[in-house]
Amino acid sequence: MSVQEYLEKHLLSRKIEEAVNAAVRAKVPDPVLFIAGHMRRAAPAVITRVRARQILDGHGAPAVEVELHTNKAVHRASAAGAGAPEGAAADAAGGSERRKILARAVADAVRVINDKVSEALVGMDPQQQAQIDQAIMDLDKARHKAELGANAMLAVSIAACKAGAAEKEVPLYKHIADLVGKTATTLPVPAITVINGGKHAGNGLPIQEIMVLPVGAKNFEEAMQMGSETYHHLKDIILEKCGSDSCNIGDHGGFAPNISSISEGLDLVIAAIERAGYNGRIKLAIDVAATDFCVGKKYDLEFKSTKKSGQNFKTADDMIEIYSQLCSEYPLVSIEQPFDKDDWEHSKKLTTLELCQVAGDDLLMSDPERIKWAVSEYTCNALVLKANQVGTVTEAIEVVKQAKDAHWGVVVSHRSGDTEDSFIADLAVGAAAGQIKAGAPCRGECLTKYNQLLRIEEELGSEGVYAGENWRTVSTS
Repeated sequence: MSVQEYLEKHLLSRKIEEAVNAAVRAKVPDPVLFIAGHMRRAAPAVITRVRARQILDGHGAPAVEVELHTNKAVHRASAAGAGAPEGAAADAAGGSERRKILARAVADAVRVINDKVSEALVGMDPQQQAQIDQAIMDLDKARHKAELGANAMLAVSIAACKAGAAEKEVPLYKHIADLVGKTATTLPVPAITVINGGKHAGNGLPIQEIMVLPVGAKNFEEAMQMGSETYHHLKDIILEKCGSDSCNIGDHGGFAPNISSISEGLDLVIAAIERAGYNGRIKLAIDVAATDFCVGKKYDLEFKSTKKSGQNFKTADDMIEIYSQLCSEYPLVSIEQPFDKDDWEHSKKLTTLELCQVAGDDLLMSDPERIKWAVSEYTCNALVLKANQVGTVTEAIEVVKQAKDAHWGVVVSHRSGDTEDSFIADLAVGAAAGQIKAGAPCRGECLTKYNQLLRIEEELGSEGVYAGENWRTVSTS
């Protein structure tokens, strides 16, 4: 084939002329670079292959990483695990055996992605997120995404979302906002972990997390400054009161002082807030993770103790009294998972008291049907969104809309032992969630989310709005 025939076959003469004319009109100082970019945009992006591998998450456990290739670039995403092992065998497994179970699940997911998922997505336009996600979902119709694994599906979906943003030449959060159908860009209030307990720490504290919400900050940068300063003052206070051993950290990077009651932990945090000079500008939140210490229909607040007093085995109504007292004595504005995942009755009782935000985690599992039921029964008034529970970006966006339509709060949340992928930061902004929960200001997999939000705020400039006091009422419209 001659050069002339080649040019004619691919219409190159016309395309090059168009690029040159565009460069002339734009009066660009570097026409070669401009023309190269113009020609690149003239060719539509298509997915050419999808490849997965096993990496390690924040706990050193196996996780899935995906590289989605287009004819223009490679886009990478990761998600912790391939789906948690389920059933009695997994529950009984020790750390080493559980890791082996996860490794097998990840290996299976990697094989499926490299084979079936890649084949299904080749040739698709990365800007068509809904179509891509539907193709992924069509490969796993099992309940709770049991065949492929919701985490593995999510990694592919996120990689496609990043590719779509790149093709549109917009930041990821703006691409997500387009998918949501909104224009406003709101920076979320961070729920910063400062104390860990429950199954995430070796102390006697029954609840999983105590968090600070810097709602009084003027912007996200100041919110992180306030949270970080409080965190470091807390370390000093714990050192003074409990000794150096209590300055060890838990799974989410919060300190794990040798305390056994919720009020002890809240007192320490209040002292840190006051020492930092932010009294009145920072509110408190707790993640109870009550399913972890529910025994029958009662709650064992000494479930980690070898010497039980017998005085802390509480009924659900007792727990409501405890929460009510905490809300009256402390600036506690959010309680996550206050009861067992199947205790809809008492979650509703607490919600109807309207003492604070009642956020459903295990109760909802980011499941549209459970959310629908909770909305109709007023069982809680906020969604804890863990994207890997739903499986794809499209499904995550839909449940955010579902929660917002019910005038709920939305907390975009990381997972314990997350990876260093910062996608949830862009999701929180793009979906106007109003709240993000990403752990303490100390672990790499936590900081990557907070640092991405700092970059987003800087890029948005005057267009960016910090949710602040409106952390529960941010609209997606």
